[in-house]
Amino acid sequence: MNGAIFLRLKKSAAIFCASAAIFGAAPAYADVEPTDSRAVIIRPLSFINYEDLNFGKIIPATTAGTVTVATNGTRSTNNANIILVGADHQAASFTGQGTFNQRVDISLGANTIQITGPGAPMTVQTFTIGSTPSVVLTTTPLRFRIASASGIFIFTVGARLNVGANQAPGKYSGTWNITLDYQ
Repeated sequence: MNGAIFLRLKKSAAIFCASAAIFGAAPAYADVEPTDSRAVIIRPLSFINYEDLNFGKIIPATTAGTVTVATNGTRSTNNANIILVGADHQAASFTGQGTFNQRVDISLGANTIQITGPGAPMTVQTFTIGSTPSVVLTTTPLRFRIASASGIFIFTVGARLNVGANQAPGKYSGTWNITLDYQ
């Protein structure tokens, strides 16, 4: 009798181990994630926007304040109660091509714009170009010279966002125009 019980336990243990191996093993898993690939070809005497101006995520305060994205991409606020969340903010970036020492006049389509969303519109103003020294852009053209021997140039633009007291949560967006006039 003892031998029969032993065999039965041994057989049950073998079945348990085989079941654990079948059910306990992680199944193979594959996943597919689409992604984008892009290329932009720039023709001489043109320019493109390759990064949008993004003020990032903001938690408003009970009083109004401003959030500024500098031309180097740093972000700040003038209201200690406005909370800047995350690191998804950035200055706008542009690249273009002219010729060495060519003059380029740069201007805005408007000195201020409104970005809209689920709450009251917010004003974006004080657009600043990342030149040395940094200069506020306006609708009046500013003259620059292309300093690179290849004629290829890159510049950034930051700005200031006026955030309302208790600004309603949600996504806000708007468009603005910048004009380059190659001389």
